[in-house]
Amino acid sequence: MRASEEAAQFMNELFRLFAHRTSQLVGSSWAFILAFLIIIAWALTGPVFHYSDTWQLVINTGTTIITFLMVFLIQNTQNRDAKAIHLKLDELIRGVKGARTGLVNLEQLSDEDLERLQQEFDRLHKSVNHVEQKQEHQEAELEETSGALRRSEA
Repeated sequence: MRASEEAAQFMNELFRLFAHRTSQLVGSSWAFILAFLIIIAWALTGPVFHYSDTWQLVINTGTTIITFLMVFLIQNTQNRDAKAIHLKLDELIRGVKGARTGLVNLEQLSDEDLERLQQEFDRLHKSVNHVEQKQEHQEAELEETSGALRRSEA
């Protein structure tokens, strides 16, 4: 492995760890309480600074910077979670006898292909529901007939 590839891999791993730890921290109730207290402190200082443009700029700039950086951290975390879920589902699909292994990499399909597959599953669902309803109806009729037979024998 070349030095540039190792450096890129190191940076990716460092960012992954940072994003994971940061998402755990900022997703906690303590982070919310801290943010809430910062907003309260900022609001309370309004009269001191006569609600000046600079006073407003402080909160606007701070929240904008934090939001901008959090977008990348959240996206990294969601990408990793989605990839992990896909891999787990792929493993389950491969392990189920009779499952269509062609469904393993659905996330690689175009929107049109996904829509066609959705329609296929909708048709399958409707046909399964129809069969189940028919079976339930037949079972109810059988129960009714057997009940009538028992009453007539008694």
